[in-house]
Amino acid sequence: MLDTLTNEVPEHDTKPIYDYDLVVLGSGPAGQRAAIQAAKLGKHVAIIEKRTVVGGVCINTGTIPSKTLREAALHLSGYLHRNVYGSAYSVKQDITMSDLMVRTDHVIRTEIDVTHHQLRRNGIEVLSASASFSGPHSIQLDFADGRGQREISTDKVVIAVGTECTRAPDIPFDGTTIFTSDDVLNLEEIPRSLAIIGAGVIGLEYATIFATLGVRVTLIDKRPNLLDFVDGEITDALAYLMRQRRVALRLGEGVESVRRCDNENGARVRIDLESGKQIFTQKTLYSIGRTGATGDLNLESAGLSTDDRGRVTVDANYRTEVDNIYAAGDVIGFPSLASTSMEQGRLASCHAFGEASSSFAELFPYGIYTIPEISVVGANEEELTSQGVPYEVGKAFYREIARGQIIGDHTGMLKILFHIETREVLGVSILGEGASELIHIGQAVMAHKGTIDYFVDTVFNYPTLAECYKTAAFDGLNRLE
Repeated sequence: MLDTLTNEVPEHDTKPIYDYDLVVLGSGPAGQRAAIQAAKLGKHVAIIEKRTVVGGVCINTGTIPSKTLREAALHLSGYLHRNVYGSAYSVKQDITMSDLMVRTDHVIRTEIDVTHHQLRRNGIEVLSASASFSGPHSIQLDFADGRGQREISTDKVVIAVGTECTRAPDIPFDGTTIFTSDDVLNLEEIPRSLAIIGAGVIGLEYATIFATLGVRVTLIDKRPNLLDFVDGEITDALAYLMRQRRVALRLGEGVESVRRCDNENGARVRIDLESGKQIFTQKTLYSIGRTGATGDLNLESAGLSTDDRGRVTVDANYRTEVDNIYAAGDVIGFPSLASTSMEQGRLASCHAFGEASSSFAELFPYGIYTIPEISVVGANEEELTSQGVPYEVGKAFYREIARGQIIGDHTGMLKILFHIETREVLGVSILGEGASELIHIGQAVMAHKGTIDYFVDTVFNYPTLAECYKTAAFDGLNRLE
């Protein structure tokens, strides 16, 4: 009888035992959602965050701070009330960075606390450490509190480390005179003049925020147009409004050099353009994109590689070239928005653990928090024209809507694109106050293949900005006739 005994383990027990079912690298929007989704599926999950606080760039230096600064600038400058009370109206004279940071610091602290609570409530272990791969299933941790190092093993990994500001090696960054968007919160005073190199989403947002505060802004970009993924009419309107606030747009201009040239009046920056132009300014914000924060992850040990911007390539399910490793959020590139990153993290976890999921990926809305803000969903006119799709346009302007008059926004507009034959809504673009909220009405109708007639037949509260949808629908149908 004893001769029949062996040390062989039954086949169904040969699966390796790991410390965790899922390890998420990064606690920003993508990492949070990936971790929480896996925890709700009953998985043992850990988040590795190299900062001493959770939330990543989104909460600490990026999305939340910049949007809160925007709201503080709008309020203190009185911008939204100038159409009623005059162009000189403001809530506070001589606005300082301290005035702006009171509100910003409060929101950041609250968001960090909320995030901690959500992760703790879902049983997710948060480890403050720098992480690097030692294999596809193993990660080396270097703890931030001096507890030394430790190696952990995991079945699945989601890389959600986000990005860091791209820094050209020939530019003398000092964090105060020549700086990146990560340094904005450390400014001691609002500059009299500011040059912004890079007219992407971040550059445009800060350009309009500082212009609203009365700063003389110069915006420089090599591209001839603003935001090529946004409807051209919308970006043209934004450019016009920026020029009205004395923003100098230097589009189609390359930068040859940036250097400090202090004088008796204090710090100054000289920017030489490839065209021969020279720009002198008190401070300069360098905003030429962002680079994936993957440099210290030792991805080669896991069998991974990145592109020249440190970004990780994924498939439609957010899986990398290594089967058990996924990536989501800014680290995989465009559109690099907090909203899309959250959904990518959720979908990555679902696929990793075989959970069925679906999403309207083609209907992700884009919110750009310039002043005024922009939000779009679906196709724009340029895309439909290049695809040969027969479409018509319906427009509404805030100045035609009672709510627009009440809030003092006379420049806002909403446009709907719809198919001439089927009348299906193909895209919505909005410029104006509340655009990022209003866009969801169009998004919902498009998700259900709704037609322009829906907006004609439905009843909206009065007075609201949502009435723009009905006005735009009538305008579009009148064009058909």
